[in-house]
Amino acid sequence: MKAPTKSIFLTVVILGFVILTIALTFFTDFEYMTLISKSSYGSYKKIQVTAAPPPAGSAAAVPRLAYLIAGSKGQLESLWRTVLAVYHPRNQYVLHIDLDSAVTERMELIQRVEKHPLFSSVGNVHVVKRSNMVTYRGPTMVANTLHACAILLNISKDWDWFINLSAADYPLVSQDDILKMFSKVDRNMNFVEHSSNLGWKEWDRGNPLMIDPGLYSNRKADVFFTTEKRELPSQFKLFTGSAWMGLTREFVEYCILGIDNLPRTLLMYYTNFVSSPEGYFQTVICNSPEFNSTVVNNDLHYISWPDPPQQHPAPILTQQFDVLLASGAPFARKFSSGTRVLDMIDSQLLGRSNGSVTPGGWCAGVPACSRVGNISSLQLTRGFRRIKKKVRILMKERGENMCI
Repeated sequence: MKAPTKSIFLTVVILGFVILTIALTFFTDFEYMTLISKSSYGSYKKIQVTAAPPPAGSAAAVPRLAYLIAGSKGQLESLWRTVLAVYHPRNQYVLHIDLDSAVTERMELIQRVEKHPLFSSVGNVHVVKRSNMVTYRGPTMVANTLHACAILLNISKDWDWFINLSAADYPLVSQDDILKMFSKVDRNMNFVEHSSNLGWKEWDRGNPLMIDPGLYSNRKADVFFTTEKRELPSQFKLFTGSAWMGLTREFVEYCILGIDNLPRTLLMYYTNFVSSPEGYFQTVICNSPEFNSTVVNNDLHYISWPDPPQQHPAPILTQQFDVLLASGAPFARKFSSGTRVLDMIDSQLLGRSNGSVTPGGWCAGVPACSRVGNISSLQLTRGFRRIKKKVRILMKERGENMCI
């Protein structure tokens, strides 16, 4: 009887060791998994399309914005600087560093937000703790944007526009200036740069079929192409444009719910489309009778393109500072981390010192902006005149070459 008992005991010990080994392997990133388990995004409330927001000039004249600020491997410091530069307690913010980044980088972002006195007290800065794999030029970029939209709708519907930025983007005016700008336009306006003139994109993007490994793999890889080609669609018209947008909450809800199935149909179509972030939202809004008259053909950005044009924008340098001002754009891209031009923007345009948020009419306490005062009080800078002039031009051009 002793031998079988000993054998059973050894078997149990071995099984226990195997189970422990598997468990330790599975929970290598235990601390990170513990952090993401605290995420509040596990359950989603029922979302219903809301009524159109009040027009400009109504009692609720100061709008609220909802931001996605997304970064990738090695972009933590750039992303954090952008967050501080665009922060305002009226707004909501979703931050995302993709799955290709180190666990330590993602944990650092989570901990910075949790430990930041202002962010933790106001509670309007949210980190996507279960990071997505995002492939450049792939549909996973669109999926990540839609994920952020869903999170923002789940957190609160008390916002008016959604704006997506990357860690390489930076504001050229304060949030007070931007909020004032948006208060001057109708709240059904969507800022989406677009064109149906595909040009070279027709055969370079419309005809090829490609696969995004980020849809099924947890390892970063570039998109790859199949040998098959496809014709351009006949059920809808393709549009192209900028990946950077300012979308109304109503249109964002439409993209998430897809009541008439158009957003879902196009999402499936763009799964195999090269650089889908530069076409999906344009094609949805311009093929929707409900929204195609709400488009302003502008992406709210100044983007420095090389000459001749290439796939990526050129980094913005100090000698382009006057060009930035003349653009009248509220945002610009792309900026390399730690460049002097960012310091110039902070000191000359935003009034922001290193490590602090951009000051505004809401700021209270000592040191400045350590507490939140009146979040509806806007303290405008000289930058407002620049973007106000730009908005006037856009409103005059509204309706010209729109979704055609």
